[in-house]
Amino acid sequence: MDSNTSVNRNTFDNVMLPVYAPATFVPVKGKGSRVWDQQGNEYIDFSSGIAVTALGHCHPALVKALNTQGEMIWHTSNLFTNEPALRLAQKLIDSTFADRVFFANSGAEANEAAFKLARRYAITRHSPYKTKIIAFNNAFHGRTLFTVSVGGQAKYSDGFGPKPADIIHIPFNDLDAVKAVIDDHTCAVVLEPVQGEGGITPVDAEFLRGVRELCDRYKALLVFDEVQSGMGRTGSLFTYMQYGIVPDILTSAKALGGGFPISAMLTTDEVAQVMEPGVHGTTYGGNPLACAVAEAAFDVINTPEVLSGVQSRYEYIVTRLEEINQRYHVFTDVRGLGLLIGAELQPNYQGMAREFLAASVENGLMLLNAGPNVIRFAPSLVIPEDDLQQGMARFEKAVKQMVEVK
Repeated sequence: MDSNTSVNRNTFDNVMLPVYAPATFVPVKGKGSRVWDQQGNEYIDFSSGIAVTALGHCHPALVKALNTQGEMIWHTSNLFTNEPALRLAQKLIDSTFADRVFFANSGAEANEAAFKLARRYAITRHSPYKTKIIAFNNAFHGRTLFTVSVGGQAKYSDGFGPKPADIIHIPFNDLDAVKAVIDDHTCAVVLEPVQGEGGITPVDAEFLRGVRELCDRYKALLVFDEVQSGMGRTGSLFTYMQYGIVPDILTSAKALGGGFPISAMLTTDEVAQVMEPGVHGTTYGGNPLACAVAEAAFDVINTPEVLSGVQSRYEYIVTRLEEINQRYHVFTDVRGLGLLIGAELQPNYQGMAREFLAASVENGLMLLNAGPNVIRFAPSLVIPEDDLQQGMARFEKAVKQMVEVK
């Protein structure tokens, strides 16, 4: 098959491993918050590639960085360092609690590195038996065997044989549950400041303070998975900044590259010192092309204009969702932070989130779900007002359509 051969959605079923169930249309072009498919149909994008394209599609600053670096050097491996990686690492350190950065290619890889680091630190500094990881029900941390085991959803981790041991799952936002299981054998508590795949549930501030205190008491590390909630998504560069609680390790991915695959693990000098050459690594991690694009994304996102604009867009979406709900009575709750918003369906629509997504597509809107009962809104952080208004109008048409069918 040459590059001119026609392919379409039906081709997927013949050539791809059946681990996805993609939409019936194939996007071929994007600009800002608009996407066009093979037939030229236009959609407003409220999904951002699962909170990835935080600056929309083909943002000029990212395109320029990609083209410029693409004419210089793409890849060197970790036998060498490179200027874009060093610049990006310094900017992340200057803007966060961190002293050290490790670059990888995906959120799962960043979390894999974080969990390995947490265990190595505990074993090296404290005891070979200090390996327990406390995680939370309905969490999601990636698809490697280690990260999917730390994630608290059996549907993702069952069926692949023995899982990594010494991982405990407890209810989210339940401090008594943490107190009941944390002990001197605990190496880390791992959480998402906003549970993404688990239903868009923000962490409770009092709970988070209590967890930080317990980690300090038992010499356990606090690990924040900000793969989805970070890079401006909730209105600050990283969500931990809104709570005033500083983690020991933080992971970032998704929006970090604005659509180009890259991830990062951030930590302190103290924790980083237990690592040495050869202990961990990645061939592609921190390659010049990815880091150049990510640096451009970082420079745009980490500005008062972009971060302050997140809150006003949040308020508009929530207000419109409340208006829609007053008319159609389809949601029990609307929650989230910034432009990571979840609308939970009423009992008589339970399990129908994907049907709402399909109805939205029919009306020219790309949306996400967060489990079977929550509709997730994660548009670009810089989505224009007109696109936002039109998108919510299209969503209301989809809701009306669903109610009429029901």
